[in-house]
Amino acid sequence: MVLTYCIVDDDAVSRRMLQTIVENSELGEVVSTAGSGVEGTQMVLQTRPDVVLIDLLMPDQDGIETIVGLKREGYQGKYVMISQIENKDMIGKAYQAGVEFYIQKPINRVEVAAVLKKVCEQWKINQYLREIKDSLAKLDVFNREAGPPRKKPTVRETVQPILMDLGILGDAGSRDIVDIIEHLIHHSKVEALPPLRELYEAAARVHKSESLEVEREVKAVEQRIRRAIMAALAQVASIGLSDYGNPKFEHYAPLYFDFQDIRLKMKEIDEDRMQDKGKVNIKKFLQVLYLQTLDKMNEN
Repeated sequence: MVLTYCIVDDDAVSRRMLQTIVENSELGEVVSTAGSGVEGTQMVLQTRPDVVLIDLLMPDQDGIETIVGLKREGYQGKYVMISQIENKDMIGKAYQAGVEFYIQKPINRVEVAAVLKKVCEQWKINQYLREIKDSLAKLDVFNREAGPPRKKPTVRETVQPILMDLGILGDAGSRDIVDIIEHLIHHSKVEALPPLRELYEAAARVHKSESLEVEREVKAVEQRIRRAIMAALAQVASIGLSDYGNPKFEHYAPLYFDFQDIRLKMKEIDEDRMQDKGKVNIKKFLQVLYLQTLDKMNEN
């Protein structure tokens, strides 16, 4: 499914530049554009895009007012704010209104493409989770007829089968990963993950109490998690190399890893030149695992 966009900006040149970046970078399709906040509200409600790229300052109705109005009308898409304003209070208000990403003007093609790729990743994750919920909702009647409700699984019981599928359940870093997911479930319950450093510290505090010990453990946690996720990447790439249509590969490869990392690892394995070091998107892996765990636990 192609991601759709509406661009709302009173500057026609900016609208054209953004549309060109979206389409040339193959990030989706621009289904509507608008030159004002009022017109933008009408176009968004009419075309219902997945993402709204919106300028902060517009003469008739600014971006924040427009977002608030759209939410009041029931629109639930994602917002990316684009503006030359650097005032932290204004930017803070934009995030409070529902903006997920902020792009600084003048428009930079590389920055816009990078931000929109992140938006696409989040959208795919949320779309995947919605599909899971829809599928489970259709089976809910059978679950009710099956007998009394089962005991709600713990975070550990939910995460471990996924880590087993990825071939890293016995890895030293898997304990740290479970600790991080438990921390997120019990203390955060938000879609956007905090910085990785905070997550590493949370895992370090589980087994260390003194501040100096925690500080030393943070680096060890980071290294263990990176090795574990790299091992999972190699495991999934090996499955794909043997059978591209394998259900595990089709499920885990696009969801937990960046496509270019999977492709590079498959090439390394195929050419028998395995490397200990490599690139892997740790934050994406943890965010997907967290969202899946949260979703699975809410099902029960």
